[in-house]
Amino acid sequence: MTDLKSAKAALRKVLNEKLNALTSEEVERQSKEVEKKVLAHPKYKDSKRLAIYLCMPKEIQTTGILRHALESGKTCYIPRYQTKSNYMDMVRLHSWEEYDALPVTRWNIKQPPMSQSCETALASGGLDLILMPGLGFTREGHRMGRGKGYYDTFLAKCKASQTPPPSTIALAFKEQVLPEIPTDETDIMIDIVMTAE
Repeated sequence: MTDLKSAKAALRKVLNEKLNALTSEEVERQSKEVEKKVLAHPKYKDSKRLAIYLCMPKEIQTTGILRHALESGKTCYIPRYQTKSNYMDMVRLHSWEEYDALPVTRWNIKQPPMSQSCETALASGGLDLILMPGLGFTREGHRMGRGKGYYDTFLAKCKASQTPPPSTIALAFKEQVLPEIPTDETDIMIDIVMTAE
């Protein structure tokens, strides 16, 4: 177990260095390509209830997808993380104005405060699709997150509470896709890993 932990820690360091080396132009270029692919994908087109992560600077940018989803009348949910645990819920976002007004966490991610009562995805009918981030991926759908386990925990909850579980699409820079990554049984596979390529 400690071997796996140290293998993951070493790989996270390498991936973080790769991401930090990306210029803002390259982040923008790959994000635009991925956005086009998402908007054209049948899983996205057919989805009515979807969860979209709100991006950090060195992640595929999702604001264009979020705006499109809201304007297309899709029911959108965004992550709300509890910093001291691996607990995350997907909470309803009603409009672009609401998104604009959201406060920013210390990770520089917008989210509604924990004190605010919000409609959650799993309590109100589940999800069709989850667009998710991560740090490293394989083409086959193995995913390594940033080490907190938010998405693995949430996906396990989805599987337990709705049949069929939501489709999952991870959005990644080509630099994040590797031949293999160390995983264990708590790491949940992703249906599609989407890159600019």
